Order: sequence, then C-alpha cells, then structure tokens
Amino acid sequence: MIKLDGMLMIGSAGTNVGKTELACALIRKFSKSCDIVGIKVTAIKDRDGQCPRGGQGCGVCSSLEGVYCLTEETDSSSDKDTARLLAAGASRVLWLRVLKEHLPEGAAALLDTIGPAAVSVCESNSLRQVVEPGLFLMAKRRNLKAWKSSAQQVRKHANRIVVSDDNGLDLDLNRIELIDGQWLLLEEATAIIMAGGDSRRMGTDKSMLLINGQPIIKRICEQLRGFFAQILISANELDRFAFLGFEVVPDKVREQGPLMGIASALEVSANELNFVVACDIPHIELKYAGRMLAKAISSKADIVVLKAAGGTYEPLFAVYRKSALEAINEVLQSGGHKISDVFSLCKVHYVELDDAEWLVNLNTMAEYEEYQKSQWRQ
Repeated sequence: MIKLDGMLMIGSAGTNVGKTELACALIRKFSKSCDIVGIKVTAIKDRDGQCPRGGQGCGVCSSLEGVYCLTEETDSSSDKDTARLLAAGASRVLWLRVLKEHLPEGAAALLDTIGPAAVSVCESNSLRQVVEPGLFLMAKRRNLKAWKSSAQQVRKHANRIVVSDDNGLDLDLNRIELIDGQWLLLEEATAIIMAGGDSRRMGTDKSMLLINGQPIIKRICEQLRGFFAQILISANELDRFAFLGFEVVPDKVREQGPLMGIASALEVSANELNFVVACDIPHIELKYAGRMLAKAISSKADIVVLKAAGGTYEPLFAVYRKSALEAINEVLQSGGHKISDVFSLCKVHYVELDDAEWLVNLNTMAEYEEYQKSQWRQ
C-alpha cells in the first residue's frame, strides 16, 4: 500500500453524485496557497467490456495500449472532468487509465510523475485499493439505494461520506485543512487526553516522557491538533499542563481512576462525540479515530472501542458520546471504577484493529526504553 498524505481522494457511490463538483471546489479553495495536481483514474475491468467512464462506444477501454496509460490534460475549455479540474485552478491534471489487475503498476507510474510530496486531489474508487491517501471522501446522492461494486469495495476506508442533493453538498469545506502538505478533516468532536494517572508502573510521570526531544503529551496534542474541533486534557494538576495551551479538566472527585476523568471531561466537552485517548500512546493513527467517529455517527452507538486481535480492546482509545455519561455516573455512584462496567449499560460497537504495529502503550520504563531504541533504529 502506497501512503500519500498529500493526496485527497474522492470516490463515488454511483454516477452523477457530485464527485467532480467537490474536487473542483477543493482545488479552487486550496490552489490559492499551493500548487495542486488534479488526478482522474479510470480502472478498466475488461479491455473489450463495458466502459466504466463513458459507456458503450466511448472508446476509452478499446483504445488503451498496454496495461496503463497516463496522459496530461491541456485544454481547460471543454466539459470533460479533467478539463473542469484544470479550469478550477489545478497546476496540472493527469488522467490514468489502467487495467484493474495492473493498478499497482499504474499507481507507481503516477507517483513517479507527480512525486511523493505532491499535493493532489484525485477522483477514484479503485485507486484506494493500492494507495492510502491523507483523506478519503466518498460522494453519494441522498436518494441513492445501491452502491456500485467499486464503491462497495472501498467504502469502509472512507473518512467521510459526502451526501449531495439539489441543494449541493452537505460538507462544510472549512472543515478540511491542508497542514504542512497533509490533508485533514476537522471533526466536529472533542479529543480528551487522559493524563491524570499516577504512573505507578512507570515510576515517573509518563505524560512528560521525552519522545524526540518533546514531552509525549505535547507530541499527542500536535497529532490531534487540526483534526478535532476541541482538545481537553484530563488531569488534576492544572499548572503542570498549562504549557500545552488547552483546557485542563480536573476530576470532580479525586482518586476515582480514569472513569471519573472521562466523566468530568465529558461534562465540559463542547461536542456530543468525544475521542478519548491515553497519554502513553506516542503515535496515533488518525484514520482509526476517524473510522470510530464515523461508526459512532452511523450506528448511533454510545461508545465505539478499538478492538485488537484476540479480543482485547482499548477503552482509552475509544469514542464516547455524551449519552454514555448517565451510565458512567451510575457506575461511579455505585462504587465501581472499571470502564468495562459501563459497557453493559450502553450501546457499544467495536472497530477491528487490522494494523497493530503502530499501537504502542508505554506503561513501564522498559517499554519506554525499547520504544526509544526502535525510533533510533528507524
């Protein structure tokens, strides 16, 4: 899988769903501050079959020589999708036609042409099978009932489903950010960083452990900044974390464990959805946070938890709705302190962790030292 943080990919659930309209709107907005490459990918199943782009008689599939063809659009005056991308302000526009079974080769040729650091807006479903973009949006019409096959295959990867109707798109473009060449979607959610533990196993305050010269909690804040509308620090030492520049929320009742910290922060949070994360996870894959938030919205679950192989789950890498607060307070008032005790009182969904290498918890000094060594080896 090729990872391209500078690519914003737009897929579509069907035809005429507003995909190119969305791509053009993004290019118009962000091309004022940087060069943006427009990309369209047409994946062809059968060279002599029904064309996925123009239907019978289009000629796109039958005219393909070799397993892929990469061309550049130079005319911005026609009504072709590629011309519309160029007219919207793209610095250049490329069209990749490729046989589906040769997508990796076509993607490699595309990357060789634009370079790994390029900022781009790409229209494609199939390319998501071989490329992991910084942001993957999928467009659909509000009344669409059946998703086309190529969309069904990649739907689970979407950071956001953008719905279109006669009134336009339901996405506020101000929620999309381009920071240091990386695309981010500002979630209408709060991130709560749990930093109130006593770090007994570590022997020292693990939130202040240095990773690449900065405290781990600052590293976490910087990863979450630009992705969440609000960031809260759950901790009792307000002055200690003032340097972070975010609100610090103390426990309403001391010595009640992380469940009290979650309850106290949920009460203060400005948003219904809240991503709770421990302060001992040095690297956060934001795609999982986005996937969990999307699951919370689609399922209307009170809690969405990351679940690893073997059935273990991470209650401090989870999404909590404010609706879970009633159950949390019920457990606390009964003298309970386990987060898992809340699950039986709420609607809970799990998101499978299919890439476990990034998820590292630093609970002991030995784990911290080993992590530092691994960073040095990289």
